[in-house]
Amino acid sequence: MMSSFLNDFKAFALRGNVVDMAVGVIIGGAFGKIVASFVSDIIMPPIGMILGGVDFSNLFINLSSKKVDTLAEATAAKVPVIAYGKFITTVIDFLIMAFVIFLMISLLNRFKKEEPAPETLCPFCKMPIDPAATKCPHCTSDIPKDSH
Repeated sequence: MMSSFLNDFKAFALRGNVVDMAVGVIIGGAFGKIVASFVSDIIMPPIGMILGGVDFSNLFINLSSKKVDTLAEATAAKVPVIAYGKFITTVIDFLIMAFVIFLMISLLNRFKKEEPAPETLCPFCKMPIDPAATKCPHCTSDIPKDSH
């Protein structure tokens, strides 16, 4: 019973699509870190400078009466806050990641081979024929218009 279970699990875990998915998740996690760094370290500082020196990561709403000046200070003091700056950064992360993925898929689709049109078969001899053919070149039968 246990060896059957282990054999079934092994067959499942080593199936191609499961391994491909695992590789995709690992690469996706690493890619997410790259995008997060790109947004927080490269994109957000100039945007903050353009908007008058705003540091998005430090934007928050204090929900208590205790005075804190930074999000780090609020976190250390366990002051309840709405950290909307982190949310803005996360939304920008998502938009950049979605855009980069769109660009990658667009690029990959350019190199993708065109799928051949489904083969049309003669309804009489079952040999392949041109979809526009009116007569089969193999058996010389007239091809009905509705068979295409």
